[in-house]
Amino acid sequence: MKHLEFFYILRSLSLKSLCTILVLNSAFLITSCSKDDDEQAPQPIVYAEENPLNKYHENAGFTTTTNFINSGSYEFGLTFSPNVKGKMNAITIKLPDVNPSLKVTVWDYTTKTVLRTEVINVSASNTLITKAIEELALEKDKKYVITMNSNDWYKRSKPDNSDAVYPITAGNIKFLEYRWVSGATQVFPTNVSLNYNGGDLSFNFQQVD
Repeated sequence: MKHLEFFYILRSLSLKSLCTILVLNSAFLITSCSKDDDEQAPQPIVYAEENPLNKYHENAGFTTTTNFINSGSYEFGLTFSPNVKGKMNAITIKLPDVNPSLKVTVWDYTTKTVLRTEVINVSASNTLITKAIEELALEKDKKYVITMNSNDWYKRSKPDNSDAVYPITAGNIKFLEYRWVSGATQVFPTNVSLNYNGGDLSFNFQQVD
Protein backbone atom coordinates (compact mmCIF):
# COMPACT_ATOMS: atom_id res chain seq x y z
CA MET A 1 0.00 0.00 0.00
CA LYS A 2 2.85 2.37 0.81
CA HIS A 3 4.13 1.80 -2.71
CA LEU A 4 0.75 2.77 -4.16
CA GLU A 5 0.62 5.91 -2.02
CA PHE A 6 4.10 6.86 -3.18
CA PHE A 7 3.06 6.29 -6.82
CA TYR A 8 0.00 8.52 -6.44
CA ILE A 9 2.15 11.24 -4.82
CA LEU A 10 4.59 11.09 -7.73
CA ARG A 11 1.76 11.13 -10.23
CA SER A 12 0.21 14.14 -8.50
CA LEU A 13 3.53 15.96 -8.51
CA SER A 14 4.05 15.14 -12.20
CA LEU A 15 0.64 16.51 -13.12
CA LYS A 16 1.28 19.63 -11.09
CA SER A 17 4.68 20.07 -12.74
CA LEU A 18 3.16 19.59 -16.18
CA CYS A 19 0.44 22.14 -15.43
CA THR A 20 3.08 24.55 -14.13
CA ILE A 21 5.17 24.10 -17.28
CA LEU A 22 2.12 24.65 -19.50
CA VAL A 23 1.16 27.81 -17.61
CA LEU A 24 4.69 29.19 -17.78
CA ASN A 25 4.96 28.33 -21.46
CA SER A 26 1.66 30.06 -22.21
CA ALA A 27 2.81 33.14 -20.31
CA PHE A 28 6.09 33.14 -22.26
CA LEU A 29 4.26 32.92 -25.59
CA ILE A 30 1.89 35.73 -24.64
CA THR A 31 4.82 37.89 -23.53
CA SER A 32 6.73 37.13 -26.73
CA CYS A 33 3.73 38.01 -28.89
CA SER A 34 3.23 41.19 -26.91
CA LYS A 35 6.88 42.14 -27.42
CA ASP A 36 6.59 41.38 -31.15
CA ASP A 37 3.54 43.63 -31.35
CA ASP A 38 5.34 46.40 -29.46
CA GLU A 39 8.54 46.09 -31.51
CA GLN A 40 7.06 46.99 -34.90
CA ALA A 41 9.27 47.64 -37.91
CA PRO A 42 10.49 51.26 -38.04
CA GLN A 43 8.57 53.51 -40.40
CA PRO A 44 10.49 54.65 -43.50
CA ILE A 45 11.64 58.27 -43.50
CA VAL A 46 9.61 60.54 -45.79
CA TYR A 47 11.80 63.42 -46.92
CA ALA A 48 10.43 66.85 -47.76
CA GLU A 49 10.37 68.02 -51.37
CA GLU A 50 12.88 70.68 -52.34
CA ASN A 51 13.15 73.01 -55.30
CA PRO A 52 16.78 74.05 -55.85
CA LEU A 53 16.36 77.01 -58.22
CA ASN A 54 16.30 79.94 -55.79
CA LYS A 55 19.26 78.60 -53.84
CA TYR A 56 21.12 78.04 -57.11
CA HIS A 57 20.57 81.66 -58.18
CA GLU A 58 21.62 82.86 -54.73
CA ASN A 59 24.80 80.76 -54.61
CA ALA A 60 25.68 81.68 -58.19
CA GLY A 61 25.35 85.38 -57.39
CA PHE A 62 22.72 85.84 -60.09
CA THR A 63 20.89 88.85 -58.63
CA THR A 64 20.22 90.76 -61.86
CA THR A 65 17.16 89.88 -63.98
CA THR A 66 16.40 90.86 -67.57
CA ASN A 67 13.21 89.81 -69.38
CA PHE A 68 13.36 88.40 -72.93
CA ILE A 69 10.08 88.04 -74.86
CA ASN A 70 9.80 86.72 -78.44
CA SER A 71 13.58 86.73 -78.67
CA GLY A 72 14.16 83.70 -80.88
CA SER A 73 13.68 80.05 -79.98
CA TYR A 74 16.27 78.06 -78.03
CA GLU A 75 16.60 74.72 -76.26
CA PHE A 76 18.23 75.62 -72.94
CA GLY A 77 18.57 74.61 -69.31
CA LEU A 78 20.77 73.31 -66.53
CA THR A 79 23.01 70.29 -66.09
CA PHE A 80 22.63 68.82 -62.61
CA SER A 81 23.50 65.83 -60.46
CA PRO A 82 21.72 64.66 -57.27
CA ASN A 83 23.92 64.22 -54.21
CA VAL A 84 21.49 61.55 -52.96
CA LYS A 85 19.15 59.02 -54.52
CA GLY A 86 15.80 60.62 -55.21
CA LYS A 87 12.97 61.35 -57.60
CA MET A 88 11.57 64.25 -59.59
CA ASN A 89 7.91 64.80 -58.68
CA ALA A 90 7.04 68.01 -60.49
CA ILE A 91 8.31 70.59 -62.96
CA THR A 92 8.14 74.29 -62.14
CA ILE A 93 8.32 77.16 -64.59
CA LYS A 94 7.93 80.92 -64.62
CA LEU A 95 8.14 82.97 -67.83
CA PRO A 96 7.68 86.65 -68.72
CA ASP A 97 5.00 85.66 -71.28
CA VAL A 98 2.31 82.99 -71.68
CA ASN A 99 2.90 79.75 -73.56
CA PRO A 100 0.13 77.12 -73.78
CA SER A 101 2.47 74.35 -74.93
CA LEU A 102 5.92 74.77 -73.44
CA LYS A 103 7.98 71.64 -74.06
CA VAL A 104 10.25 70.57 -71.19
CA THR A 105 12.77 67.73 -71.52
CA VAL A 106 14.86 65.77 -69.03
CA TRP A 107 17.97 64.26 -70.65
CA ASP A 108 20.55 61.66 -69.72
CA TYR A 109 23.68 63.80 -69.91
CA THR A 110 26.04 60.96 -70.86
CA THR A 111 23.98 59.31 -73.60
CA LYS A 112 22.17 62.51 -74.62
CA THR A 113 18.90 60.56 -74.74
CA VAL A 114 15.48 61.83 -73.68
CA LEU A 115 14.29 60.46 -70.34
CA ARG A 116 11.07 62.45 -70.10
CA THR A 117 9.15 65.04 -72.13
CA GLU A 118 6.41 67.15 -70.56
CA VAL A 119 4.22 69.81 -72.18
CA ILE A 120 3.21 72.57 -69.78
CA ASN A 121 0.53 75.20 -70.15
CA VAL A 122 2.10 78.43 -68.94
CA SER A 123 -1.25 80.16 -68.66
CA ALA A 124 -0.05 83.34 -66.93
CA SER A 125 3.08 85.44 -67.26
CA ASN A 126 5.36 86.18 -64.32
CA THR A 127 3.60 83.43 -62.36
CA LEU A 128 5.11 80.24 -60.99
CA ILE A 129 3.46 77.23 -62.66
CA THR A 130 3.88 73.77 -61.13
CA LYS A 131 3.03 70.60 -63.04
CA ALA A 132 2.98 67.33 -61.09
CA ILE A 133 4.47 64.49 -63.14
CA GLU A 134 4.76 60.74 -62.85
CA GLU A 135 7.79 60.40 -60.61
CA LEU A 136 11.12 60.12 -62.41
CA ALA A 137 13.82 58.21 -60.51
CA LEU A 138 17.15 60.05 -60.27
CA GLU A 139 20.36 58.24 -59.36
CA LYS A 140 22.93 59.61 -56.95
CA ASP A 141 25.86 61.33 -58.72
CA LYS A 142 24.39 60.70 -62.20
CA LYS A 143 24.35 63.71 -64.55
CA TYR A 144 21.11 64.99 -66.08
CA VAL A 145 20.00 68.03 -68.05
CA ILE A 146 16.60 69.72 -67.78
CA THR A 147 15.73 72.02 -70.71
CA MET A 148 12.84 73.89 -72.26
CA ASN A 149 12.27 75.14 -75.78
CA SER A 150 11.10 78.73 -75.66
CA ASN A 151 11.49 82.21 -77.11
CA ASP A 152 10.70 83.79 -73.71
CA TRP A 153 12.84 83.65 -70.59
CA TYR A 154 14.37 85.52 -67.67
CA LYS A 155 18.09 86.10 -67.89
CA ARG A 156 19.63 85.75 -64.42
CA SER A 157 23.19 87.05 -64.09
CA LYS A 158 25.66 88.81 -61.82
CA PRO A 159 25.61 92.63 -61.82
CA ASP A 160 29.05 92.67 -63.48
CA ASN A 161 28.12 89.81 -65.87
CA SER A 162 31.07 87.71 -64.65
CA ASP A 163 31.10 83.90 -64.63
CA ALA A 164 29.61 81.86 -61.84
CA VAL A 165 31.88 79.29 -60.22
CA TYR A 166 30.59 75.76 -60.84
CA PRO A 167 29.69 73.29 -59.43
CA ILE A 168 26.99 75.07 -57.41
CA THR A 169 25.28 73.09 -54.66
CA ALA A 170 21.67 73.88 -53.78
CA GLY A 171 20.35 71.48 -51.16
CA ASN A 172 20.69 67.93 -52.48
CA ILE A 173 21.21 69.09 -56.09
CA LYS A 174 24.55 70.04 -57.60
CA PHE A 175 24.43 72.22 -60.73
CA LEU A 176 27.30 71.75 -63.15
CA GLU A 177 26.65 74.19 -66.01
CA TYR A 178 24.07 76.03 -68.12
CA ARG A 179 23.62 74.74 -71.68
CA TRP A 180 21.83 76.07 -74.77
CA VAL A 181 21.39 75.68 -78.54
CA SER A 182 19.37 77.76 -81.00
CA GLY A 183 16.31 76.35 -82.78
CA ALA A 184 12.70 75.37 -82.15
CA THR A 185 13.30 71.60 -82.09
CA GLN A 186 13.97 69.21 -79.21
CA VAL A 187 17.72 68.70 -79.45
CA PHE A 188 20.42 68.24 -76.85
CA PRO A 189 22.03 71.65 -76.13
CA THR A 190 25.68 71.81 -77.12
CA ASN A 191 26.77 75.28 -76.00
CA VAL A 192 27.81 76.16 -72.44
CA SER A 193 27.59 79.60 -70.79
CA LEU A 194 28.79 80.28 -67.26
CA ASN A 195 27.79 83.92 -66.77
CA TYR A 196 23.98 83.58 -66.77
CA ASN A 197 21.00 81.25 -66.50
CA GLY A 198 18.00 81.41 -68.85
CA GLY A 199 14.82 80.41 -67.04
CA ASP A 200 13.08 80.09 -64.71
CA LEU A 201 12.86 76.32 -65.21
CA SER A 202 13.26 73.92 -62.29
CA PHE A 203 11.81 70.86 -60.55
CA ASN A 204 10.68 69.47 -57.21
CA PHE A 205 13.10 66.85 -55.90
CA GLN A 206 12.50 64.34 -53.09
CA GLN A 207 15.17 62.19 -51.51
CA VAL A 208 14.46 58.45 -51.14
CA ASP A 209 16.39 55.76 -49.26
